[in-house]
Amino acid sequence: MTTTPPSRGRRRAPGRMERAAGRAAALQRPRTVLALLLLLALTCVMLLDGYLRSEVGGDERVRTGASSSDVPDDVTDGGPILTFPGGQATTVSVPDKTIALTFDDGPDPTWTPQVLKILEEYDVPATFFLVGSMVSRYPDIVDDLVDQGNEVGIHTFTHVDLSYQSDARITREIEQTQLALAGAAGITTTLFRAPYSAEMDSIDNYSWPVYKKLGADGYTSVFIDTDSDDWKKPGVSKIIKWATPDDDEGASVLFHDAGGERSQTIAALPKYIEKMQAKGYTFTTISGVMAEQIADTAPAAGPAGDAGQAPQGGAAQDGTSQLQAAHHKATGTTLYEGKALIAAVRVAEWTVPALSVGLTIVGVAVMGRFGMMLLLARRHYRQRNKRRFSWGPTVTRPVSVIVPAYNEKECIANTLRSLAQSTHPIEVIVVDDGSTDGTSEIAREAARSLGMTNVRVIRQENAGKPAALNNGVRSASHDIVVMMDGDTVFEADTVGQLVQPFADPGVGAVAGNAKVGNRNTVIGAWQHIEYVMGFNLDRRMYDLLRCMPTIPGAIGAFRREAVLQVGGMSEDTLAEDTDITIALHRAGWRVVYQEHARAWTEAPGSLKQLWSQRYRWSYGTMQALWKHRKSLTDKGPSGRFGRVGMPLVVLFQIVTPVFAPLIDVFTVYAMIFVDFKASLLAWLAVLGVQLFCAAYAFRLDKEKYRYLLMMPLQQLAYRQMMYLVLIHSCVTALTGGRLRWQKLKRTGEVGTPAGAS
Repeated sequence: MTTTPPSRGRRRAPGRMERAAGRAAALQRPRTVLALLLLLALTCVMLLDGYLRSEVGGDERVRTGASSSDVPDDVTDGGPILTFPGGQATTVSVPDKTIALTFDDGPDPTWTPQVLKILEEYDVPATFFLVGSMVSRYPDIVDDLVDQGNEVGIHTFTHVDLSYQSDARITREIEQTQLALAGAAGITTTLFRAPYSAEMDSIDNYSWPVYKKLGADGYTSVFIDTDSDDWKKPGVSKIIKWATPDDDEGASVLFHDAGGERSQTIAALPKYIEKMQAKGYTFTTISGVMAEQIADTAPAAGPAGDAGQAPQGGAAQDGTSQLQAAHHKATGTTLYEGKALIAAVRVAEWTVPALSVGLTIVGVAVMGRFGMMLLLARRHYRQRNKRRFSWGPTVTRPVSVIVPAYNEKECIANTLRSLAQSTHPIEVIVVDDGSTDGTSEIAREAARSLGMTNVRVIRQENAGKPAALNNGVRSASHDIVVMMDGDTVFEADTVGQLVQPFADPGVGAVAGNAKVGNRNTVIGAWQHIEYVMGFNLDRRMYDLLRCMPTIPGAIGAFRREAVLQVGGMSEDTLAEDTDITIALHRAGWRVVYQEHARAWTEAPGSLKQLWSQRYRWSYGTMQALWKHRKSLTDKGPSGRFGRVGMPLVVLFQIVTPVFAPLIDVFTVYAMIFVDFKASLLAWLAVLGVQLFCAAYAFRLDKEKYRYLLMMPLQQLAYRQMMYLVLIHSCVTALTGGRLRWQKLKRTGEVGTPAGAS
């Protein structure tokens, strides 16, 4: 055993690496918060969209047949307009030969504009009782409706039967609709019509307190005398007949401009207007009816033509202002909150459909990936395990094993102990990257106790993992170098299996089969499933496609010539393993996967450490892909990775995982607010496909199936964390940032490989 003395340069003070890591972590916290805020914003947008469509907080219960013993007779027998001046219930009837034309459930982008066109053509005003959620989705229609001289009233925000609702819910339904009207047309209104109400005798003991409460707040509740029942689609003639009052009586008449297919309403409306005008009827709004009633009961005009008092609210007695007397100009906070609501809804109206399209694409991509992995992994397994398969003459010459180490006192002895059992001739180069925990001394003592004369320990000033690996490559005595981590152990035949592909002179690097050694914890079991299913199935697929994106840092072998040709391990990215793998592809070397070469590594033991590791992997991969983006235009064999590998990696390791949370978000959304059973079955079907793929991967790797019992929990918890890590990485990539080689806390519990299987 030989030892290279430490570098003579000025040593860094103890703890400098830790302080640098702390500063880096502090810089990343705002990006973590931003990533979480983006996810929260997405959730809020979906909840808003669901609320607008009455999928969130919807209530389809409708009360019928209740007693009306508490309702005064003069109310149930009175006119269709209910007010509470001075706290006393008062009703107003529509004058003879007068029609107060009303429409419910709008606005609708298909039918409401057609209704407005007909009204404008016949110069007829109407009162539209609007659903607040629809107002917020189609504000331009409401603005046109008001500008045309029509009147609007509130029909709640989600078209819910208020008889079932709490006072807080009732207030919210009204106020939210007022905000929507303020944002859409700059107005508020004092008119209200309850969903599922009709004539005055529909008021019962449950709804009567609602009307009294609204009356005390200054609202006028509007009912009907005549119902066209157009929602039943009985035919044009019946709609006209049912909407016509008897004996020249005045009436508040109900039609619908939304809530379903309304072509019969559109066909009946002009014929109805012509019929009523031919009978001598005039059309007005609800405010017009109330103004006429006030005019009839006001004192006669005084000298000089004084016109008496204007109706409550300061409305004029003539023209458009009279017809819209219920309207009030929105100002101050109400106006700005209304505009903010409309803006938020517009974002939701654009975002959710876009997310739906993205979800479809992601779903197809995910299922396509599973299918591709299964087919190619099966082909790879059968191809590599044929009796006649051979890489060429058996590789028996010695190789150099490079072990970069930084504060690996818990693991380095186990690593060397596993290498001492190697059946292939090796030299071991431990590169101590400025450890402060005695790693180099432990390595020397372990080598001495094991009788390993083939170990060299090189000390260098702390410079990071790429520098440590490059130092090892420069110091290597042999033309093949194997790289492993200081927390990893090899099986006895690992090195021998790993170097056999170098019998092919076109092979420049070989990826081994990394396995989780500490898999007996929940977090370890989750990572074990990920390693077997995700990493190794992927590598089989990429191997056949000749576009392997990454040689794992835990176990990989390289031609020394190839490494030096591409400039060694680069410090440009956090994923030096991915960086050099792509560089080798671009240099024309072939990179393959050797599944029989197994290494056992210690996976992170806590969620915090796991986040740190995967964040570095994810962000480093993005850096490497961006660095080698010109591979897309490389010519010949060296451009194969750019033509095949780059698109697959971007799609399967960045784009699909970034949008994959949509599957879970939409699933939860649908289970809670749409159809629980159907959504649950769909989620279980996807889980079944994943479980099948995982079981097949376990079969290929000869792993125990019992770990798959953890897979449902992995899908619910672990996978969500990986999504957040990737989103965090994307935010960092977009905002800029750089991290150093991060040291994870190790326990040294991964010992002999046989014990970890």
